[in-house]
Amino acid sequence: MPESIPEIVPSCRVTMHFSLSLLDGTEAVSTYNEAPLEFILGDGTMEPLLEYALLGLRAGDEQSLQISGDEVYGPLDESKTHWLPITAFPANLSICEAQIIAFTSEQGEELPGVIMQIEKERVLVDFNHPLSGKAFIYNVTIINVEQPG
Repeated sequence: MPESIPEIVPSCRVTMHFSLSLLDGTEAVSTYNEAPLEFILGDGTMEPLLEYALLGLRAGDEQSLQISGDEVYGPLDESKTHWLPITAFPANLSICEAQIIAFTSEQGEELPGVIMQIEKERVLVDFNHPLSGKAFIYNVTIINVEQPG
């Protein structure tokens, strides 16, 4: 590509579409059917390893990589799996196994929790990142790159 087309470097503004899909094709997240993601590389919007994979790409580039969830989100941590009383869930909320529900931590941070098991009076919730311990495909399509400054 011509040198006049800027490449992704730290602190540049990137506009892109991306998706994270499990190896069986299940899509965990995607921007391809919505507005593209726009961010400054290094601002914490994306996990550092996912940002690192963008370095050197230019507008129009597409990339598909298989990545280990352990490397990006850490390995599964059994201490992040908790039994919660069924009364902790709104009565009008219909829950089922494998469902992802947003919880709010004591610090006000939103945490995704995966429903692992439902019993009469309690629910087992896994607060590990849903992609921890799983390999996934990271697809990107770079739309625009603006150099810093």
